[in-house]
Formats: sequence, C-alpha cells, structure tokens
Amino acid sequence: MDEVSEFALFRAIVETGGISAAALALQSSPAAVSRRLSALETKLGVRLAERSSRRFRLTDEGLLLYERCRSILDQIRDAEAEVASRGGAARGLLRIGATADFGRKHIAPLLPTFTAQHPGLDAHLILSDIGLENESDHCDLVFRVGLPSDPTMIARKIATTRQVVCASPSYIARRGAPNSPEELHGHDCLRLARRHRLIDRWRFTKEGDEFEVQVSGTLSSGDGSVLRAWALSGEGLSWEAYWDIADDLAAGRLVELLPEYRCSLIELYAVFAPSKPVPLRIRLFVDHMLRMMRQVTRDDLTKDALGAEAAVPD
Repeated sequence: MDEVSEFALFRAIVETGGISAAALALQSSPAAVSRRLSALETKLGVRLAERSSRRFRLTDEGLLLYERCRSILDQIRDAEAEVASRGGAARGLLRIGATADFGRKHIAPLLPTFTAQHPGLDAHLILSDIGLENESDHCDLVFRVGLPSDPTMIARKIATTRQVVCASPSYIARRGAPNSPEELHGHDCLRLARRHRLIDRWRFTKEGDEFEVQVSGTLSSGDGSVLRAWALSGEGLSWEAYWDIADDLAAGRLVELLPEYRCSLIELYAVFAPSKPVPLRIRLFVDHMLRMMRQVTRDDLTKDALGAEAAVPD
C-alpha cells in the first residue's frame, strides 16, 4: 500500500496549500514531507510542483496526479465504508458543506454528538457563502437553499421555512413599524449580498397576489449572522429565515413585522452524488438533519413551512 500512502501525502500537500501546512496536518516535519515528495517525483520522472519559500504551484502533471489521487482515495474510502456498513457501522470521513450562517447555527452544534454516536466516523464541515458544489468543493453532502444546478445530483428536501421581516424593539421605538410592504421605503433595511448580487427586492404574497418591494438602507453584508446582529442592535429591518430567528422572536429580542403578509418560502435541500447504495454515513446524517430541523420548525405556525419527510434511498 506504499502507493496509497504516497497518494495520500500528495493530496494532503495540495489541499493544505503546501509542504509546511501538510507537515502540520500530518504531524510530520516539513523536511520529511519534502523528501517524500521529491522521492515521488523521482519515481515518476516528472516534476509535480514548482515550489519555493513563498509559492507552491502544481505543474500540469501534478494537477493530473492530484485529480487521479483524489478519485482513487475517495473510491478506497467509499469501499471501506460500504463494507463496514454491512456490519451496521458508519465509517470514514463525511465532508459536509453549507452556507456559513446556517452551518454555524444548525450543523456545527450537531456534529460532536453525531460523531460520538458513530465512533468510526469523522466529520469535516466546510462553510462558504459563495455557493458550494459537491464535486468541485470535495463535499460528500451539501446543504443548500433551492435545487442544485446539476440535475444528476440527488436532492432531498430537509425542511421549509418562511422569510420574516423583523426588527428590534429599540428600532421600532425609534422609527416606528411599517404597516404595509410599501412603507418599507421609509425604513433602513439590512440587505444580504450573494456573490456580486445585492438582494434588495423582498417578495410578499397577500390574498393570492404576489409582488416585490425594492428596499434600501445604508448597511449590507454577505454574512447573514452580521445582518442579524445589526437587527438585534437596532440598526434596521431585516428579512430573515424563521428558523434563524425563532429564539430571538420568542425572547422578544426581535419582533415580527407585517405578519398578515406572507413572505417568500425557503426550501433547504441535502444534495449528494448518486450512488448504489448511498453511503451509510450520508444516509445517517440526512436522517439526523431531518429530525433536528423538524424540531427547529415545529413552532413555525405557517402550515406549508413545515418540512416534509424525505426518505433517503438505500
């Protein structure tokens, strides 16, 4: 299995960004990692990376080897996990991707307990608001709002919630509360940014009629937790997912505004690659998230905002 060890070393060097970082991750020394990389290059007869004290860049041959290494190591991991699952145990590394705000609030707190329940399982959580993809971001499982762009991926609905316009009591005392969506024009609205797009059109429905209102304000951010912190401190109105502010509403730190107008719904999906069978580690965590999100949304009284149970195929 020397080749597997060499592939694992090379993958670690690439994914950590260089020899020193790989040495730290592998609990080795930079000199030892460098020697092993040089030995691999000598064995293959090609240079795999251009490296100096300031830069590490893959050659074309190095990029090709990395892609093959990653595929081979993933197949070995999946084979081990599949065989182990025949004995009813989840094993291997589960790489989970999610948006930063949702991942911090709803996934990160669950992982220590989940991995403790499955001793052969490791979990790695990847958070990004750019928009994660399973293949390019090396994720086994991605939790995202809306269906994936790749129709070949399996998507299971985990939960649905509604958007809520909210503000702190201090903001309402200072600026008053809007009585209709049109009155949002006179308020400071906290706006979310995704990539280079500013989400400044908030959608509403009343008596079957759907319409949008363009909002404005002085503050915006790509991090949902920042918007919520600003709302809590009285900086403006925010358009939040109910499951992110349920505790704040219950405690009176935030107040729901315009409750007679139904806002947009948010559908959360678990997305993973098709496989027969679906790895046990994925099935178990999807089931776990279904149970947890059902508890999170239980107090949302909007009937169609409760997530339907999604069976994960064997």
